Amino acid sequence: MEPVIVFENVHYTYPGDELESLCGVDLQIEKSSFVAVLGHNGSGKSTLAKHMNAILVPDEGRVTVCGVDTADEERILDVRRRVGMVFQNPDNQIVANVVEDDVAFAPENLGVEPAQIRRRVDEALKTVGMYELRMHAPHLLSGGQKQRVAIAGVIAMEPEIIVLDEPTAMLDPQGRAEVVSTVTRLCREKGMTVVLITHHMDECIGADRLIIMSNGHVAADGSPEAVFADLSLMEREGLTVPETARLLHDLRAAGMELPDERLDIDGCADEIAAQFLASES
Repeated sequence: MEPVIVFENVHYTYPGDELESLCGVDLQIEKSSFVAVLGHNGSGKSTLAKHMNAILVPDEGRVTVCGVDTADEERILDVRRRVGMVFQNPDNQIVANVVEDDVAFAPENLGVEPAQIRRRVDEALKTVGMYELRMHAPHLLSGGQKQRVAIAGVIAMEPEIIVLDEPTAMLDPQGRAEVVSTVTRLCREKGMTVVLITHHMDECIGADRLIIMSNGHVAADGSPEAVFADLSLMEREGLTVPETARLLHDLRAAGMELPDERLDIDGCADEIAAQFLASES
């Protein structure tokens, strides 16, 4: 598939820092894929995200979005129309006193016609499961609901790509599940390219691809199943793996023939049950 975001030998150092936050990163994000980016604090994962819609631009190297160089100041609006960003704290992104007004804010500022804004707002709120609460005050919503409103505001811009920088960091488990379910549907049902920056291992299970960032470098890049199967890498990076991945690893070490690719709880249980049934027959 064609790449929509391309990093070419990207270096970046924050002003005042001695060490680089990105150290020669080469990376391609393919259209309509769901990519999770994982790493410890200071690994460079959020810096990577901010390069995807020109919040930051490289000190050296190049980032292109749908062929547009993010360092081209005359094309920065083109980049940001294509790449919508969602951040950690939804309260920092909510600007209106009514849910539907908040979702309408971005397309209004892009000069979208009123009739189109109405369509986009309704569709975006339905997509994230918040249409019934469209007339509510955002400050009365739960954390997960607020984050879904923030995602709806980005969807209403109709970007090709959505980048979420640790959107579940401030949420409880239910809110996290709501957000991950929402962004997964955006990719699977709408064909949107999704990049999810996270420090929660379980949020990566349903992704097409998992990238591990470490001290500004790409330490691993592959399917979640393949990356999580490398326990030595994960331990070296100070990261845990989903309980299902560790269970499958331990059972394989004990002699059971189990695949790596069933990391969801139901799939893992099915594989283990099938092995026990086979051994009894």
